[in-house]
Amino acid sequence: MDQLTLGDMTITWLSGGENHLDGGAMFGVVPKVMWSKKYPCSEQNLIKLRTDPLLLQYKGKNIVIDSGLGNEKLTEKQLKIFAVTEQSRIHESLQLLGISENDIDMVLMSHLHFDHACGLSKWEGENLAPVFPNAIHYIQRIEWDEIQNPNIRSRNTYWEINWKPITELVQTFDDSVQVMDGIHMIHTGGHSRGHAIIQLQSRGERAYHLGDIMPTHAHLNPLWVMAYDDYPMDSIYAKQKWIGQAMKEEAWFLFYHDPYVRAIKWDKEGNELDRINGVATK
Repeated sequence: MDQLTLGDMTITWLSGGENHLDGGAMFGVVPKVMWSKKYPCSEQNLIKLRTDPLLLQYKGKNIVIDSGLGNEKLTEKQLKIFAVTEQSRIHESLQLLGISENDIDMVLMSHLHFDHACGLSKWEGENLAPVFPNAIHYIQRIEWDEIQNPNIRSRNTYWEINWKPITELVQTFDDSVQVMDGIHMIHTGGHSRGHAIIQLQSRGERAYHLGDIMPTHAHLNPLWVMAYDDYPMDSIYAKQKWIGQAMKEEAWFLFYHDPYVRAIKWDKEGNELDRINGVATK
């Protein structure tokens, strides 16, 4: 498993699943002749995406960011539509680290679209149960409200089977929340109304998980936003603010979806300083 040490934090990418989506949807109005130079696609215009949660181990706490595709949560039709080639192996990933789902203290959700939230619950016979039963689940308040009352567009990705089993474990926040010293969640909107990013810092080192306002390293340009974004101008504003700040700080960018780059660091001029390659390059 790929890991990054950030001061006193250890960040490990868990195996949350893999699917393939239309490249045009993932890069919005950007012409294929431009984005395909930075991110490969198939003859069918599909691009490979991971759904790999990040495990933070810090000050004796185990913290998961987003939750993967889950297992047996998608129908056969959905597996085909989203071109899923691998479902979650989070249990196996945690076992390799000597811990289990019961040892997770917190779950930090950037948002609750199915590809981030399916791993929050699991089937136990005919009933659904939380995957991380002892964890506080931090979710932005607007996001939590909307998943329970989805609109005509969002109901295709906000599913009851993902949120209902965790209701008693949820702690919401508005603009921001400090879940621990050095770990902040900040509301950005953009991709969804309640989308949030995670800011990490320890011993002078910094990292940002920008969620789906920057799903891959190829989305560095602030104008390269997804057709899936509900509020693209908010995504652009958030990218301008947080990418600029992270580059100024020479911080790490962490990715949930990118199979080619797990983490990358640029300076304020956009020059690459360091990277951790993803599973697709090994």
